[in-house]
Amino acid sequence: MRLTAPATATRRTGFQDADGMAVASFVLGLLGLLVLNVVLGPVAIALAGTALWRGTARRGRALLGLGLGIADLLVLAALVQADQTVSWSL
Repeated sequence: MRLTAPATATRRTGFQDADGMAVASFVLGLLGLLVLNVVLGPVAIALAGTALWRGTARRGRALLGLGLGIADLLVLAALVQADQTVSWSL
């Protein structure tokens, strides 16, 4: 008698999802440096943290996304200090 694993146990969707989250955190963190840093920064941080927690194969991308998300919030803090508002004024 031969036992086989169920189809759901052989799929690696958790790792694929984590890899997608790592890439998404990098892209959103990079985009957040230019626009909507108050929204995209925390989203990039959350996605990077989740991808790292799930054990992504793209650990470097997730760490870059985490760093860029933090940089987004630092840019926002610098703009608030300089202009005393959350809006951009050119």
